[in-house]
Amino acid sequence: MTAVLGFVTRTETGAFKGHLRTLNIRADIDVVPVRDKTSAAYPDYRVTCAGVEVGAGWNNINQTTHQPYVGLSLCHPDIGPRTYKVNLGRAAGQDDDDVFALIWNAED
Repeated sequence: MTAVLGFVTRTETGAFKGHLRTLNIRADIDVVPVRDKTSAAYPDYRVTCAGVEVGAGWNNINQTTHQPYVGLSLCHPDIGPRTYKVNLGRAAGQDDDDVFALIWNAED
């Protein structure tokens, strides 16, 4: 089962701005590129909410379609006791190339 936990829009700077929406959380988030990575393992993005870091993101390649995507790990006490892995992708019926759904796979 998958669920959409919000939407973000890609900005001209390569960042994403949008909303995290769950039954308990309504928050604006920023997904900002890390410009000074010191290692390949270092995140490509930092995820913040009101200036508080709540996650990180990495550029990935889909193994089936070979298309690039961004995967996020969201983790903060206000979100809950576990890390949520979400991917930026297209929601059903979406046609704007700069808008991405935060898609969570419940099996993660």
